[in-house]
Amino acid sequence: MFIVMKKSRLIIILLLIAVLSIATSLCFNPRITSAFSSQKKLPIYSVECKEQKVALSFDAAWGADKTRQIMELLERYKMNATFFLVGFWIDKYPELTKEIDERGFLVGNHSTNHLHMSGLSQEEVRRELETTNKKIKDITGKDAVFFRAPFGEYNKTLLTCTEEMKMFCIQWDVDSLDWKGLSGAQIAERVLSRAKAGSIILCHNNSDHILDALPIILTGLKNKGFTSVRMNELVLQQNYYIDKNGRQFAK
Repeated sequence: MFIVMKKSRLIIILLLIAVLSIATSLCFNPRITSAFSSQKKLPIYSVECKEQKVALSFDAAWGADKTRQIMELLERYKMNATFFLVGFWIDKYPELTKEIDERGFLVGNHSTNHLHMSGLSQEEVRRELETTNKKIKDITGKDAVFFRAPFGEYNKTLLTCTEEMKMFCIQWDVDSLDWKGLSGAQIAERVLSRAKAGSIILCHNNSDHILDALPIILTGLKNKGFTSVRMNELVLQQNYYIDKNGRQFAK
């Protein structure tokens, strides 16, 4: 009996050692932890990128009087960007929507009614996306692939829906806070101090001081060796995973 008990204890001890060994490898192996963390659905906040690329983006929901000047500045500095448009903005400014596309900028979907989409049903979410996708397609002839949720609010329902529609939900890792009434210099300082290779930068097309900030931002990005590209030139559209911080990596 004594020998049997001793063997049983030995087996238990060996099992415990094996379990601890596996747990340790999971905690300290970055490939494994990244794989596990990527199982949770997350939008894309930034992209792992060897090139000095960032993606400037402008959300458009209300107002449009600064939009052409934004495009002119981007063209002057030979930079590109993505404009995320709300459906009712497109309805109000169809010619400007067309111009954004024709001037070579990317048009993204920013919902139809700028609602808090985390409180919507799957059917309502799909309607918000499909309605604005159709508006974009009717004007530009192109399919919208990238979506940004109003207020940056998302949940599993929204991410599942965008995935099923073969769209990419885009957040940001650099928030200009241009909507808070900051001066142009303050907006630029926020962006330039935070931007790194693969950053997605959030701005708004009609914020108070965006036209003051943008030349400083564009000059600063150039001086740091960065170029701003369209979202489809930064975001990987296949063979990727997203880590727990929302950063997208190639597999």
